[in-house]
Amino acid sequence: MTIKTTALALALSLGLAAPAFAHTQAVQCGAVLDQPGHSPRGAATIIVSHDGRIQDILKGFAAPKGDTVVDLRGKFCLPGLIDSHVHLTSELGPRGRLDTVTFSDADWAMNATKFARRTLLAGFTTVQDVGARGEDAIFAVRDAINRGDIPGPRIRAAGQIISASGGHGDPRHGYAEPIAAALYRSSICNGPYDCRRAVRENVRKGADVIKITATGGVLSNTAAGTEQQFFDDELRNIVQTAHYMGRQVTAHAHGKAGIDAALRAGVDSIEHGTFLDAETVKLFKEHDAYLIPTVLAGATVVEMAKDPKGFLPPPSRKKALEVGPRMIEMLRMAHEGGVKVAFGTDSGVSHHGGNAREFALMVKAGFTPMEAIRAATVVAADHLQMSDQVGTLAPGKWADIIAVDGNPLKDVRELEDVDFVMKGGKVYKGGK
Repeated sequence: MTIKTTALALALSLGLAAPAFAHTQAVQCGAVLDQPGHSPRGAATIIVSHDGRIQDILKGFAAPKGDTVVDLRGKFCLPGLIDSHVHLTSELGPRGRLDTVTFSDADWAMNATKFARRTLLAGFTTVQDVGARGEDAIFAVRDAINRGDIPGPRIRAAGQIISASGGHGDPRHGYAEPIAAALYRSSICNGPYDCRRAVRENVRKGADVIKITATGGVLSNTAAGTEQQFFDDELRNIVQTAHYMGRQVTAHAHGKAGIDAALRAGVDSIEHGTFLDAETVKLFKEHDAYLIPTVLAGATVVEMAKDPKGFLPPPSRKKALEVGPRMIEMLRMAHEGGVKVAFGTDSGVSHHGGNAREFALMVKAGFTPMEAIRAATVVAADHLQMSDQVGTLAPGKWADIIAVDGNPLKDVRELEDVDFVMKGGKVYKGGK
């Protein structure tokens, strides 16, 4: 038995706090934005304990005896970033419809393994996956990351999207009936009581959060528009059932009527929010709900729709040109109205690993760089109910630390080229 183990056993037997052992890492930073929303510190050393959590933040360049020194003295350090809207099992491309009917759960899991690593190396140490291909792939990848088997951000996963039959989250659009029958999911529901069943099934399968399609969407291959698709009683039953089972509800919603109906039903957040207006902004604040704007997805689908050799089907191309150009002004209105905005990109529509491109779009919509960074740290952590673990650099929280060459408060595009990534005390990129 080691001295450390003996000391721990003695302390526990006497009812005392566990003794503090030698720290394992001293991360020396040229500057540290430990609490986004407040001014950054100058030179500082982040002490990371053996369990992957932050023990202390010391002024200047300290090197406690026995610690491994991580030299970031020429870098600007900040908390690991959080993306509240990703789809790790896939990435939009010309093979999408073919992959839907040829890929197995194992194939989708392999995709997610690749994209999870890419996302982590881009500086995003925590994500919320709000709709995955395959039945169980994202849960398997989430759990493998948690066990330390594969590299990736910690994941809060929705699994299958709750959709009305024929709605935006129904994958069967445009396929022959025998294939459509094989693509049926238990998360498709019709009527309030069937929607209760769908929510319970998702929770049983492992969903951390419930994602619904309150309105039509751009990429579903149907000319069904982008307005409300669930009836009000269906929305209320989904939200009530999820809350009874301890799950938040986030709603994909573009059209105003659908956004407003989802907010009145009590959803915790809205993804996209494209056609919100002043009345909608009041509803957001009245219901204390979050907006996840995904402006990068809007810009991406516009680029695809304008490509004459592109692969988007005609219904999607039409909707892309209606939705995409609206999203910057939507975010500007929400920001000026005081809506709580959590960073989210819809990566999987855009390329995984390019998540940080959203920051410049947020600044274009009127955010300061600090506000944009806070949306991807403090606010996103609160939105994901993880503020006690991530979002700031503070004693007791996970040592999720990223670093860049320049000051992102002066040029937010610095975050598009992250040089160092530590998640839970383990270095995945950079460092010595």
